[in-house]
Amino acid sequence: MDVVAIRRALDDVFDHALVYHAFTDYMRDYEIIVYTTADPRTGIPPEHLRYLFRYCVETHVRTAVRPETWKESLDDRLIDYETGKDLDGYVWGVKWQCLCPGAVLLEDSPLAQAWSDAIGIEFHEVRIETNGHDLTLVFSDLIVTPVSVGYAPFTVDA
Repeated sequence: MDVVAIRRALDDVFDHALVYHAFTDYMRDYEIIVYTTADPRTGIPPEHLRYLFRYCVETHVRTAVRPETWKESLDDRLIDYETGKDLDGYVWGVKWQCLCPGAVLLEDSPLAQAWSDAIGIEFHEVRIETNGHDLTLVFSDLIVTPVSVGYAPFTVDA
């Protein structure tokens, strides 16, 4: 995907819900799952989209939750929406993060350029900001696909 298409794909998920992010089970690529919705009057149905950041060579994840909020959010009842919704603190159990201010491709990234020089293919750096986490990824390509019902990014085999 070229830079213009990557920017467009990132713009498309602004203010939607990030519901999952991690390295894939084969450990090379990084995926985020986004739940997108539109005004019901548009007739556009909600959907889950998989953003697969291919050849992800660097990932940095840190909390976006302020320390004073963390301090009030240690109660395990907050990891379940039903038991945490009426408590003070960050309700981890909502199980999604708002993609706001969203994702932006960083121009002239020294990290991306260093990886491009070392590997011989083009790399990009993206910053993804939510109300729960700030992520920075260095990757080479992006593929966006709908997520099928029942998709499980990790399963335990017998």
